[in-house]
Amino acid sequence: MRSNRTHFARLYAGAAPLAILLGMTASPAFAQAAATPAPAQAPVAADDTTGPDVVVTGTLFRRTNTETPSPVTVLTSDSLAKAGITSISDAVRSISADSAGSISTGFQNGFSAGGSAVSLRGLGVSSTLVLIDGLRSTNYPLNDDGHNAYVDLNSIPFSLVEQVQVLKDGASSLYGADAIGGVVNLIMRKHFTGLDGRVEGGVSSRGDAGHVRGELAWGYGNYDDKGWNVYIGGEYQKDNAVSVQDRAFPFNTLDLSSIGGIDGNSADSSLTTATINGVVVRTTQSDLNNPLAGGAAPIANGTYINAAGNVANYSNYTSLNLNCAGGTYTVTGGGSRGTACRHDNTTEFAQIQPEQERYSISGRLSIRVSDNIDFYLTGSYAHNQVFVKGAPRPIRNTQPFGGSPGLASSNPGIVLPVYICSSGTNCATAADRTLNPNNPYAAAYAADPANGAARIYYLFGDIPFNSEKNNHVIRFASGLNGHFGDDWNWRVEAVGARDDLKLEQDGYLNIPALLNAINTGAYNFVNPSLNTNAVRSRIAPTVTTKSYSSLISLDASISKAVATLPGGPLEVSVGGQVRREVENNRNQNAALQTYGLTTSSAAGRHTVAAGFFEINAPILDILEVDASGRYDHYSEGFSHFSPKVGFKFTPIKQIAFRGTYSQGFRAPTFAENGATSSYAGFSTFTPPASFLAAHGGLAYGQAYSLGAALAGNPNLRPEKSRSFTLGTIIQPTPWFSFTVDYYNVRKSDAIVAGPLAGAARTAYYSQTTLPAAIAAVAAVGPGYSVNLVDAPDPNFPNALPRVLIINAPFVNGPTIDTQGLDVSAAVRIPIAPGVKFISKIEVTDVLNYDFNPGGGAPVQKYSGTMGPYELSSGAGTPRWRGNWQNTLDFGKYTFTATAYYVGAIKNVAADEGPTNGLSCADNLYGTGDAFCYIRRFINVDVNATIQVNNAFTFYMNVGNVFDAKAPIAPSAYSGTNYLPTWHYAGIIGRTFKAGATFKF
Repeated sequence: MRSNRTHFARLYAGAAPLAILLGMTASPAFAQAAATPAPAQAPVAADDTTGPDVVVTGTLFRRTNTETPSPVTVLTSDSLAKAGITSISDAVRSISADSAGSISTGFQNGFSAGGSAVSLRGLGVSSTLVLIDGLRSTNYPLNDDGHNAYVDLNSIPFSLVEQVQVLKDGASSLYGADAIGGVVNLIMRKHFTGLDGRVEGGVSSRGDAGHVRGELAWGYGNYDDKGWNVYIGGEYQKDNAVSVQDRAFPFNTLDLSSIGGIDGNSADSSLTTATINGVVVRTTQSDLNNPLAGGAAPIANGTYINAAGNVANYSNYTSLNLNCAGGTYTVTGGGSRGTACRHDNTTEFAQIQPEQERYSISGRLSIRVSDNIDFYLTGSYAHNQVFVKGAPRPIRNTQPFGGSPGLASSNPGIVLPVYICSSGTNCATAADRTLNPNNPYAAAYAADPANGAARIYYLFGDIPFNSEKNNHVIRFASGLNGHFGDDWNWRVEAVGARDDLKLEQDGYLNIPALLNAINTGAYNFVNPSLNTNAVRSRIAPTVTTKSYSSLISLDASISKAVATLPGGPLEVSVGGQVRREVENNRNQNAALQTYGLTTSSAAGRHTVAAGFFEINAPILDILEVDASGRYDHYSEGFSHFSPKVGFKFTPIKQIAFRGTYSQGFRAPTFAENGATSSYAGFSTFTPPASFLAAHGGLAYGQAYSLGAALAGNPNLRPEKSRSFTLGTIIQPTPWFSFTVDYYNVRKSDAIVAGPLAGAARTAYYSQTTLPAAIAAVAAVGPGYSVNLVDAPDPNFPNALPRVLIINAPFVNGPTIDTQGLDVSAAVRIPIAPGVKFISKIEVTDVLNYDFNPGGGAPVQKYSGTMGPYELSSGAGTPRWRGNWQNTLDFGKYTFTATAYYVGAIKNVAADEGPTNGLSCADNLYGTGDAFCYIRRFINVDVNATIQVNNAFTFYMNVGNVFDAKAPIAPSAYSGTNYLPTWHYAGIIGRTFKAGATFKF
C-alpha cells in the first residue's frame, strides 16, 4: 500500500548509493554529509529513483528519491552509535548549523539548568522547531532566559530513534510557528520484532564523570504477514557529577592573576566578598529593629569571626592559619587593615557537570485495518532528574531587595544589631534584651547601639545550596492513514503531551525569617556548627515550584496527483491543524522575600487553527518546483500566512542545483506576551576602567552580576522572517560527492529583551553621579530605567555605586540578518575485498550575524565574537564549526575517528559595550589585548566495534582521545573560564566508554 503519513520515513534497502556513501539511509539527494556520520550498514541499492517511496522532512509527499530543494542532514541510529553518541542532545547539537543560543546540559547557571536545546542558524532555541514523527511536542515549562520556549532534547527517549532529520531551512509554510531557523524531526521505529538491547559504562581518565546506560526493546508481530506489530522499549542513563575541584587550573578558579588576569574570587583588597568564616565591620544602624538599616560607610577596621567561634581583630591578630586551609591575605583599602582568611568560593563549591539520571519507556501498536488503511498508537513516558550544587548563599554589601522607588533609601546590606530579644522586635527597649553574641562590638557600644552595628560579610557554609529538577513528560500520538480511489492519499493524526516539572531549591535565604533570626540571635554566626537544622530550615526553607506545559493537536491532510507533467505527476496536498497549548510557570518569589531566587514566571493558553497546502511540479525531467503555504490564526487575535517556493535543477546526472525562498514567523511565547509574566535575568558584567579606577582598583569595581528586569507585553507582534538558500550538489563519481549551500535569513520585528541593554549600561557608567546616571539610562529609550543600585562602596562612598538591575522592555522592531555557507564532502574508497575507507567532512561558515536594534542605533555585529552575550548561555557565535569523520570498515570490525572543530572567538560582544565594540579595548574581561581571543578548539573521538556474531557486537569509545584542553574564556558566565556550549569535551577530558549490543 501507499501511505501519505506526513513527515516520517521508513528505512528501506533501496536507499540511494550516495545516501549509503554518506552513512545515511534516507538522506536528501546529494545532501549534506551527516554531522556525526559513520559507515552505513544498509545494503546498497542500484538506483535511488527505483526505491520505495519515502517522506522527507519539509515536504508532504512521498517520493521515489530523497532529493528535495531544501538542505537536510540525516543522521541514522547506526551512524550515531558508531560515533559514540547516546542522546538526542549530543546528536543534534553536533551539527555544524547549531550556533548562538544553543543550550548544553553543562550550562547549570541558567533558567533551564539540566535542559538542552538546539539553535539552528543562531536564531535562538525558540526559532528551531522540534518534531517527533512530524508532530509537535510540548515545550519545557521553564523558558530559557526567562522567555525563550523550547522542547527539552534530554526529555526525548533515544533508544527507539531510527533517524534524526535536520531541515536547515525555514519551514513555517508547512509547520507553522517556530520553524524560522529550521526543523529537527526525530523519526522513531515503526515496526520491530525480536529482542535487542545495549549495556554501556564509562568514566573519565580522571576517574570521575561516571556513566552508565542500558536499553532494552521487545517487539512482536510481522506487520507485512500478520498486519500488526507491537513493541515496547525502555532505557536508563545516569551521569555522575563532576566538581570544579577535580580539574586543574585555570578551570577550577576565577583567580587568573598568576597568568595576567583578574582575581575574581576573593576580597583581597576590600571587604565586599562573603566567605564561610565571616567578616564584620562596625557601622551605624538608623533603625535598631531593622537589620537592613545599616549605614553605608565603615567606622573602623574589620573584625574576623572564625569557624571555631573565636573573634579576632585585624589590628592585633597575626595568624589565622588554624582555620584557614587556603592561607591568609592582607586586607587593604584606607590603609592596612590586617590579615584575613583566604577563600576561593569557586574552587570550594562550583560544579562542572550536574548529576543527571534519565529513564523512559516507549511503545507502539501498528494495525493494518484494511488493505487501504493503517492505524497506529504510540506512547512514551520520560523522566529526567538533574541535581545541581552551588556555592552557599551570601550576606554581603548588597541590597537583597527593596529600596524606595526613587532609590534614595537603597541600603548597604545586612547588619547585626547590638541587642537581641526573644520577640525579635523592639529589642533596643525590650525587657528581655541581651547583648548580641554575634556582634563583637556589642559590649563596647551597649550605651550607643546606633553606632555599634556590625555589617556582616558571610557565606552560609552550614546550609547546602542545591537544586533538584524532576521533569516528567508523557506523550501519546495516534493516527490513521491510507488511500482510496484514483491515488488519493490521506492521513489524520492526533497528539497529546504534558510536561510536569518539579523544582526543589535548597539554601535560598528567606529575608523575613533571616531578619528575625538575626534580631532574636537564633542563628549563630560565630560558630555555625551549633545551629540546629530547625533554625537552618527556617531561614532557608526548601522552595518547591511546580510548573507544567501541555499540548493537544489534531492534524489532517489529503493529497492527489492531479495531472501529468513532462517530468512526472503534478501532486497537490491540502491539510489543516488545530492545537491547544498551555503553560503555567508561577515563580515562588513574587513578593521578593527570597534572596537570589529567580522571579521568572509565565502563564498562558491559546488555540491555533491552521490550513496549509503544497504543490510539487516536476515541470521537466531536469526541473522540479515545489510550492507551499500555510495560514495560522491565534486566539490572541493575530494571524499570519507563510509561503515557500523551491526548485531543483539537474542538467546532468553529476550536477544538481537547488534553492528555496520562504517567509516564516514566530509567535510570542507566553512569557513574552503574558500580562502576568515577568523575569529578572543576571549576567556577569565588567564595569569600565574609569569606574574601577574611581573605586581604587578594588573588588567593588570588578566584574559582578548585573540584572535586567522585564515584564510581558501583550501588544507584541509575531516575529517575521524571510530566508533563501542556494546550493549545488556535485557527484562526479559514485565514490565522491560534494555539496555547498548558501543561506540568508532576515528576521524582522524580532522580539528581544532589552535590545539596548548594553547601551543602557554604557550610559549609566558614563556618568559619575547617581542622578546623572539614572537620567542617562532613561534617555536610552522608552521603558529603560534604573531599577536598583548597590550600596555605596565602603572605601569610596562618594563614588558612583554599581547598578544592580536595569528595567528593559520586551519589544518588536529589531532586525537580525545572518548568512553563511554549509559545505560537505564525502568519499568512499574500496581498499581491498571486504575493506573500505569512508571519509566525510561538514563545515559551516557564518559569514555574518548582524543585529540592528533600530531607532538609528548602529548595527551590532556578532559573527566570530561572544555576541549575542545576552542570549541563552552567552557562548557567542563562532564563525567556523565543523566535523570530519574517517572510518575503516573491515566487515566485522570498524574503526572510526571523528574530529570536531570550533573556530576562535573574539572576547567582545557588541550588545555589551560601546557601539560596535569589536576592538580589544572592549574586551569583556576588561584586560584589553590580554585574553582578547578564545582560541580554536579541536577534539577527536574514536570508536571501535567488533561484531562477534549476528547477535552480539562489542564496542569501545574514547572521547577526546588526545585530552585536548578547553581554551580559556574568562568572560564566560556559563562555565568557569570555559564555554560549555562549545568546549565541554575539553573540560571533562579524555573519557572511556565500553559496551555491548545484542539482538535476538
